[in-house]
Amino acid sequence: MNSRHKTRSVTIRNIQIGAEAPVSVQSMTKCATSDVPAVIEQTHALASAGCDIVRVAVPDELSARAVELIARESPIPVVADIHFDYKLALITIAGGVDAVRINPGNMRRESHLRAVADAAKAAGITIRIGVNSGSLERSVLRKHGGPTAAALAESALICAHKCEAWGFSDIKLSLKSHDVAQTVAAYRKVAAACDYPLHLGITATGSGLEAKLKSAVGIGSLLLDGIGDTIRVSLSSSPLDEVELGIALLNVLGLRPRGVEFVACPTCGRCKVDLLNHLETIKRQLANIESGICVAVMGCVVNGPGEARQADIGVAFSDDGTANLFRRGKRYAGGPAEQMVERLVADARRLAPRS
Repeated sequence: MNSRHKTRSVTIRNIQIGAEAPVSVQSMTKCATSDVPAVIEQTHALASAGCDIVRVAVPDELSARAVELIARESPIPVVADIHFDYKLALITIAGGVDAVRINPGNMRRESHLRAVADAAKAAGITIRIGVNSGSLERSVLRKHGGPTAAALAESALICAHKCEAWGFSDIKLSLKSHDVAQTVAAYRKVAAACDYPLHLGITATGSGLEAKLKSAVGIGSLLLDGIGDTIRVSLSSSPLDEVELGIALLNVLGLRPRGVEFVACPTCGRCKVDLLNHLETIKRQLANIESGICVAVMGCVVNGPGEARQADIGVAFSDDGTANLFRRGKRYAGGPAEQMVERLVADARRLAPRS
């Protein structure tokens, strides 16, 4: 993986974003923000699932005024999502929200944008300038002939430069499209042009396997480039699904190891054991490990011992009903397969770092 793109540091409540901070996982509540008990319930559920930051929609004044209580009761930082009406941003800022998201495509008057920037500066909070391919400024669309990657990057940078001119610099950018290639290209352009922290996501992905693949490919490509400081996996399903996939994505890329990373044989005609059953048994018994550890479960002699040696701990099954255990490069035990599975689980629990 390439080294991380160097970005400035901003803070949302107690979460540092940018610079050397870990990549954070975000989601968004999916109930009416005016329904304060429901929103607070979701924020607690998201926090328990590992979410770092939560965003809430603010479509009207009732929702804006609800944000004060939500921000006070939420266990994780709350970002107010503002479109069209800058006064809603001012209400949430006065109410103690932790950050605001604005969309330059539908906040067109400079005086309105400046009022939000001035209020955020006075409150000491961050603004996310969130550009979306579905709501770009008409002038930008005319210039670029549509919602291109260059158009997304230009919209975000124009807005950021205006805020900088007014003395406000606690800025984070996002540039989202439903088109994976377009989104990746836009982020690469803006990363080459600035040091603002970047929030990654593919918008309007839908649901199911295709939606997960869009997010994994788009967000994952950028993270492998070293680009990205926060992520949200947008899915047409529970916000808990978004957090689960976001954490898993960071985990497989080695950016924020949590739980157990499994390296497992896909099986083929050479495999002489019921590896899938052994794998599910091991996964189930190690499900409560929270800190990062890599466990290999391999089914034959071709790659099994080598892969097991490369993991923190691993088992390589043989053709004769036996198995060998490896720990950080060295074989340390061998015997009947069932016994080795039991020992692997016990040793993995001892080996896992304490959270």
